[in-house]
Parts: sequence; C-alpha cells; structure tokens
Amino acid sequence: MSGYTAVYRLSLQGTIAVLCGTLLSPLALATDAHPDDHTHAQVKGELSPTVITAVAPSSPLTIVTNPKDPRQPVPASDGADYLKTIPGFSAIRAGGTNGDPVLRGMFGSRLNILTNGGVMLGACPNRMDAPTSYISPETYDRLTVIKGPQTVLWGPGGSAGTILFEREPETFGELGTRVNASLLAGSNGRFDKVLDTAAGNRYGYVRFVGNQSRSDDYDDGNGDTVPSRWDKWNGDVTLGWTPDADTLLELTAGKGDGEARYAGRGMDGSQFERESLGLRVEKSNLGEVLDKVEAQVYYNYADHVMDNYSLRSSPTSGMMAGPMVSNVDRRTLGGRIKATWRWDDVALVGGIDAQTNEHRQRGGMGIDAHRGKSWNKDADFHNYGLFGELTWDTSSQDRLITGARLDRASAKDYRKASPTRDDTRADTLPSGFVRFEHDLAAIPATTYIGLGHAQRFPDYWELFSPKSGPDGSRNAFDKLKPEKTTQLDVGIQYKTEQLEAWASGYIGQVRDYILFDYRPGMMGMLNSQAENIDARIMGGELGAAYQLTSNWKADATLAYAWGKNSSDGKALPQMPPLESRLGLTYSRDDWSAGALWRLVSAQNRIDQNAGNVVGKDYEKSAGFGVFSLNGAYRVSKNVKLSAGVDNLFDKAYAEHLNLAGNAGFGYPASDPQAINEPGRTFWSKVDLSF
Repeated sequence: MSGYTAVYRLSLQGTIAVLCGTLLSPLALATDAHPDDHTHAQVKGELSPTVITAVAPSSPLTIVTNPKDPRQPVPASDGADYLKTIPGFSAIRAGGTNGDPVLRGMFGSRLNILTNGGVMLGACPNRMDAPTSYISPETYDRLTVIKGPQTVLWGPGGSAGTILFEREPETFGELGTRVNASLLAGSNGRFDKVLDTAAGNRYGYVRFVGNQSRSDDYDDGNGDTVPSRWDKWNGDVTLGWTPDADTLLELTAGKGDGEARYAGRGMDGSQFERESLGLRVEKSNLGEVLDKVEAQVYYNYADHVMDNYSLRSSPTSGMMAGPMVSNVDRRTLGGRIKATWRWDDVALVGGIDAQTNEHRQRGGMGIDAHRGKSWNKDADFHNYGLFGELTWDTSSQDRLITGARLDRASAKDYRKASPTRDDTRADTLPSGFVRFEHDLAAIPATTYIGLGHAQRFPDYWELFSPKSGPDGSRNAFDKLKPEKTTQLDVGIQYKTEQLEAWASGYIGQVRDYILFDYRPGMMGMLNSQAENIDARIMGGELGAAYQLTSNWKADATLAYAWGKNSSDGKALPQMPPLESRLGLTYSRDDWSAGALWRLVSAQNRIDQNAGNVVGKDYEKSAGFGVFSLNGAYRVSKNVKLSAGVDNLFDKAYAEHLNLAGNAGFGYPASDPQAINEPGRTFWSKVDLSF
C-alpha cells in the first residue's frame, strides 16, 4: 500500500470518529435548533424508520430512489449489488463484490452507466473491474434508472437502459453545515464507514464524501468458505460556486482504490485505482423560451492490477503455474453541452456530447513483473453525438415524449500482433424513440406505450477480448457489426393512499446481437468467439404495495426475462430466471419490523457454452427461496438504527448468473460448479443526519 493511501485511510478513519463525536455535541444540537429556511434539504429531512425491500417506479419506465436508505439484503458494497434490489435487475456473480449488472437479461454497454454525468470505464479485458465496481452507492444522493431505449440524453447505446448515480448541488442560505454518516457491521468481518459532509453559504459550498468497505471471506449455507474478501475506499471533494440562484459552477475531484479476490477467476484484483475530475456549469432562467444551459467535462482514469499471488497462493503446476501479473488502464475524457427550451405545452432538450478513451496494458511472469515496464496501447475509441428530446403536453391528460440522436463512433486497433494492426473502423449510428402517456380519468392511473430503436457500436470487450471473430476470422475487430435493438414498451401505474400497483412489459428484436461462444481449444483451454446473431427478447416486471392497516403493509414484485437466438433456434444465454419478492412490514411511530421472502425459479432455458465476455451458460440452475428479517428504530429525527438477518434459514444456493468456481481454490476443473451465495448473514447499521 502506498504512503498516500495509508495516510488517506487513517485520516478518513479519524475524521469519521471526530465528526461522529461532533454530531452529539451541544454545538451540533444548537445548529439544528435554528435551521435556516434555505438550508440543504438533507438537513431538514427526517430519516425514515423503515428498511427498503422494494422500489416502485416514480414515472413510466423510470425509477428514482435514494441510495443512502438502508435496504435488504445487506447494504451493497458496489453499484451492481445495489441495482439487484430493483425489479428487473440481476448480476453476474463471481464471489463477494464487483459483480456485473444485468437488466432484463441484457449486459455490458447495453446499459449506459453514468456517475455525476460522466462515464467511468473499467480496464480488465474480462470486466473484473466492471464500471459499477468503482461505484459506492451510499456516497450518492440519487439513483435514476430508465428502462429500455427510452431516452437519448445520456450517450450512445443504452438499448437495455440508462443508470444515473448522481450527487445533487448543495443549497445553503447563511453560513451552515450538514453531515450524513453511517456505520455498518455484519457477519464475515463486514465493516463499512461512510462520511458525507458539506459547508457553505448562499455563494458557494465545499463537500467531502468518503467511504471504506471491507469484508472477509464468507461461508455459504453448507458452512464452506468461499474466497470473496475485499477492502476498498473512495474519497471525493466538490467545490461549488453559486453567485446567484440561477448559476452553478462546480468542480469535483476524487480518488479510490481497493482489492478483491474472486472464487470464480484465475486471478484476483490487487488494485482498483480510480482518479476522477469533473467541471460543470449551469445557468437557469435565461429567458422566456431558452430556459437553461448546461455544460460539463469529465476525466476518469482506472488503473487495475490483477495477479495470482497477492490474495491467494500461486499454482505450482499447469498452464498458470507460478506468479503472474497483468496491469491494465483506461483513460476516459468526455463532455456534454445541452440546452432546454420551453413553450406553453412543449419542452425541448438538445445538445451534443463527445467521449474518447484509450486502453493500455502491461504485465509478465513473476511478482510485480509489471513495475517498470513500458505500457502497450492496444485500443483507442471515439464517439461524437447529437441529440434532442421533446416532451409535448397534448392535453391535460396526455403527453408525447420523443427523441433522436446520431452518433459517429470509431475505434483503432494498436495491437502489435493483430492482423488488423493500425486499422480504424467507424460507423454512423442513429437512435430514437417515441412514447405516449395517458392519465386515466376514471382511476388514478397512468398508461404508456413506447417504441424505441438503439444502435450500439461494439465495445472494447467485444472487439478486443475474443480469440476470434465471426466466420472464423482471426479477431473480431473488423467483422463484428453494430447491434441494433428495436423494442416496444407498455405499462400502467396506479396509486392511491392504500394501494400502489404497476406493471411493465416489453418485446423486442435485436439485429446483429453480439454473442460469445466458448468452445474447447488446445490443451483443454477455452477459445472465445464473438459473432452476430438475430435475437428476440420479451418480458416484464410487475409489483404492488398495499397498506393493510395503519401499521401493516405488504408488497410484492415479479420480474421475468426471456430471449431466443432466432438465428440458431436456441435459447438466448445468460438470461435470469423468473424472480419474485414478497415483503411484509409493521411500522409504528419510530420503529419498524419487516420480512422479505425472495423466490427464484429454476432456469432450464440455456445455451451451453454461450454467453458474454464475463460468463457463459454451463448448466441449468435450480430454484431457491431465501427468507430474511429486518428491523429499524429511529432514535431521533437525526439518528436511526437498523439491523437484519439475511438468509435466515442458512440456505445453500447459487444464482443462475454465476461464474464457475476456479480450480485454484479447490473447485473441480472438469465439472463446473457454481459459486454458492452467503449463508446466514447478520448486519446492523447506524445512520446519522444533521
């Protein structure tokens, strides 16, 4: 560990301890006793005395939630873990942390994932450091999910959906401060610390957000230890200038690092170093028609080290014998300018965005063999986009939302041994959608129907990771076609004081779907081939929450995704099975107790040895049910205690989207075996908000 990292981590621990003590001091109480009318919303808001077990859509195809709220299962250590609590999401699991999110069976860059409007791309060719592995959900203020190709504002692709982790600007009146902090302790040595504090006045503010999360290896329901430990930290500073109520200038900077070991991989992650910089400018209330202009630039850098000796013992025989290390990095630079125009019944958001990123690698045999070696650049990507999205209130009950974008995407191959070395490929890709929403007059419900089309340029993992490309070509760089998704979304949302219910469904056609096929090669090694197929997809989610009495509330959700390889007549691989969540909560005054029963069916529709760059279908999976309990007590409006036990009955089970256990940890090499999930897990959490 570097000296900078050690000092930072000790400093963060000390800061959390000091500030937690300050929270209980008379000065902190005095500050709270005279709140300013313009102080930050989080100062005035009270902590909810419940634990979240289900999230309902806030508007058609859109879910907005607060990632700081305690929820069950045990609060997540990364972005993918957190998204799993939203119906329709699952994750490709590899052990304890840093899974890869999947929405409606769709994976990778079919999901646009942004943090504070910027894109953070991982560097591992097999996505050990998926973009969500650099995201600590509780350090953000708002999570927004837009399902399907139903927005064009946030970059290219996004055929499955768009995910936004956002931090809101601070709003102070006179000089003031606010602090949010939490501590989490749980089974298997789990210990998390989060500190989010800000100070400022009406002219500006400074904010610091930091977190640490660690865990040891967990035991599954059989009592067997699963290699899965992790230790990670993040720290971000924001400086904001608000010379008037309509102007914002904000500068952000952040760093992070960590390590994690994986039962399902031949190497572990011994470094997940992140550097981030961002600048945004917003100007509102510009005139009668031009309402707002926003501009943003961002820089994100990932420096990732994988090895087979830091967190495990190196194998002594076989193809992977002896210590080895691989160091990869990805540098991403991007920006966006957009403006909002408003008329009586029409709002238009339009603008341009751009992104460029380069990928490099180095490594070798031996401990720390990468250090001192020169970097080898292997890939360079560029994308330039033009977009516009219009909302038209055609009547008091009807809305028409439509959008279009045009992208120019390109990639260059710098690999020295590649047959396409120094070749550049480029495509111009159109995307768009139209959605009609109608508020029913007879009942408090909104219905919608939307048609979207998204064209997606192949990403780094699809162009550079496969051993071969379509038609047996030596690589995938020049042969792999862009993916084209056309999808119809329909749904309804109903809400009264007692009952909230919603249902959403989709059916789509994917032309040139990018599929990975894994086939046996020399000496038992698997060769990966990326190819284009045509696919059909459909499924949906539904849910309901009913207030049985003033104290009792029941909720239920159901999610299903189906896919077919229509080119070969096979099932589309890596599709999650049918899943349901049933919840029951009792709340009274400042305390609550709840139960969550998660039911997952068997998955028999597989395509053996086919999948994506991370995982493949290797066997059918059994269904399972997991029962969990939680409780919470609000000590005051500023202090909340919550606790839970996940997998109460110590069930031994494995998710369908899962990597097979690695032989280096004793799993059978000839008979792929799924990695079991954690057994009975206890956790407790304290949240503080002043």
